[in-house]
Amino acid sequence: MSVRLTSIAAVFLTLASSAAFAQSKDALTIDLSGDAATLDPHLQWDTNSYSIYRNIFDNLLTRNPAGEIVPQIAKSWKYTDDKTIEFEIHDDVTFQDGSKLTAEDVAFSINRIIDPRLKSPQLTQFDQIAKAEVTGTNKVTMTTKSAYPALLAQLVKLSIVPKAYVEKVGDQEFNAKPLGSGPYKLANWQKGVQTELEAYGNYWRVKPPFAKVAFRTVPDASTRLADLKTGKADLISGVTPDQAASMKSETAIKVLSAPTERVGYLYINAEAGPTKDVRVRQAIAYAIDRSALVDALLAGYGNPVNIVGAKPIFGYTDKVEGYAYDPKKAKALVKAAGAEGAKLEFLTSPAYNRATIEAIQQMINEVGLNVEIASSDQATFLKRRQGEPANAGSMAFGAWSCACQDADGIIFPLFRSGSIWAKYKNPQYDALVDGARVTLDKNERLAKYEQAYQILKDDVPGIGLYQAFAIYGANAKLNWTPTANEAMFVTDMSWQQ
Repeated sequence: MSVRLTSIAAVFLTLASSAAFAQSKDALTIDLSGDAATLDPHLQWDTNSYSIYRNIFDNLLTRNPAGEIVPQIAKSWKYTDDKTIEFEIHDDVTFQDGSKLTAEDVAFSINRIIDPRLKSPQLTQFDQIAKAEVTGTNKVTMTTKSAYPALLAQLVKLSIVPKAYVEKVGDQEFNAKPLGSGPYKLANWQKGVQTELEAYGNYWRVKPPFAKVAFRTVPDASTRLADLKTGKADLISGVTPDQAASMKSETAIKVLSAPTERVGYLYINAEAGPTKDVRVRQAIAYAIDRSALVDALLAGYGNPVNIVGAKPIFGYTDKVEGYAYDPKKAKALVKAAGAEGAKLEFLTSPAYNRATIEAIQQMINEVGLNVEIASSDQATFLKRRQGEPANAGSMAFGAWSCACQDADGIIFPLFRSGSIWAKYKNPQYDALVDGARVTLDKNERLAKYEQAYQILKDDVPGIGLYQAFAIYGANAKLNWTPTANEAMFVTDMSWQQ
């Protein structure tokens, strides 16, 4: 089969009209809940990191505001068989040092992220790729290990990095001083304080709307809101539902929100500590009142879910029943497991709503367990969450999005044995998710995911809590529409005088 998207590319490249950027504001200030864990786009895939670095880099493919997969560095593509895809690469793109972006850079970027030596946390989302090679002046051929139905959906996250520069400075220096082909280049990274970007004047796609952008690290949600109200920030992330309600009476600021593919979920360690006992994990599931979380804490900015997945993703099913709120049954399971009073370490970071964390803590404590919250900065949280089971806590709250809208990017990395995220092993589950990622038959994939979700329900290595809405606060003059994949592209923003 063949896909030629030149006409779509032309439409995409003209999305930003010149009128949208007719504004005099030179600097945009954005408050995030935490610092970037990395600016190397082939390493961490957490919200604060990619909110920043996706403005520094271009991706092989991307999604337009309507959510459709469209070209970016890849001008077009075609399948030559079920496991081989050929990309035609733009020949008019330069990196921010003036060097030309070539097919060699694209092949290098693909091979780099699948190299086990890099130890990318994103590896499970790209490990079906066998290799990429240059097969023409502007052509790259990618081979997958098998038919891989989620390939294009995953490639919207693959950033293109400069081969010569990375090889010259090495991975550590590249993370500190990233170089991309995106609309903004790094000016200064003051870790723990702010990351400053400046417009790349020769950006190939559109004119960057602001000369400078500062992403500030502001862990406290109240401080972020105060910054917005006083004009210190133009856009803030991580607005809480109660803050959103209070903002609606304001005239100088506004609430921006969108339902997302992101799922609020609770990881439960199935390999170490008290939660190694499935009865304790089931007790935790029975102890949590999802509807109360959504009604009391999300104020309509979320929907309860029974699985770790939501409707925007392929593979979502409503046929697997979740755990009903049943504290009596939870207490009985805790007692049967001999776990009354057992200490459970609950990992979190300022990136997650503290009220939600404390509500979950209280619900679980009420059934006879002893939950202790362990909060750290996001980088430390991720290091522990991705580490060995013995140091990964008993539980951790998460808000997972693969930005691919496919179950392969959600339950495969979270629970497939061998993944750095998984603290759980079940060969039957592994076989199902492995099978779902190598067949092009949609009905067969859906059937396998339904079975896989049922196993997750029974074994409880994690539970879905709610489909999350992204909530932002913005200056009333900022024009921007959030998307389901939570891409904070500054080039989609403009300022209205």
